[in-house]
Amino acid sequence: MCRREGVSICGRERCALKRRPFAPGVHGPTSRSKLTSYGRQLREKQKAKRTYGLMERQFRKYFDAAAKKKGNTGELLVQTLEERLDNVVYRLGLSKTRRQARQLVSHGHLVVDGKPVNIPSYHLRPGQMVEVNKRSQESPYFRGLSEQLEKHLVPSWLQFEAANFSGRVLEHPAGQELEQNFDPKLIVEFYSR
Repeated sequence: MCRREGVSICGRERCALKRRPFAPGVHGPTSRSKLTSYGRQLREKQKAKRTYGLMERQFRKYFDAAAKKKGNTGELLVQTLEERLDNVVYRLGLSKTRRQARQLVSHGHLVVDGKPVNIPSYHLRPGQMVEVNKRSQESPYFRGLSEQLEKHLVPSWLQFEAANFSGRVLEHPAGQELEQNFDPKLIVEFYSR
């Protein structure tokens, strides 16, 4: 997927794009056809879906919800995607990739406002608190993670306490915090056809 999109989506150190910086397939290294405007829009949408690990139907629902709200649809879409529980866990530094964050959530390692939540798409609102449950804090994964968390930079819309593995959503992400490796304007154009 990283090679197809031309951007490291997986977040791993040993990304396939670093070894082979061209599109997959027989004609990958030699031919790069020029994309049409539709092709560029489609690539941006695919890049966004793959970055957050979503399927088409779920991504379309997020877009439709953002389109119904007042304001910039592209920014509202990215804001909604950023406020998913699995993404917040990734932003807090509790995982190295979004896929790993999704697995931590679905395996029941996290608690939101004192209640266990195992749904990666759970939408967090400002003021809600996310923490690792007490039983999971003793696991070797989280014990080894505590040293790395003190060096991790957390976005300004989140607050994190590394000592007890808890974080809080302070506000909706906005401005510079919404910049991604894809262009939301092209996604809006794609769905507005």
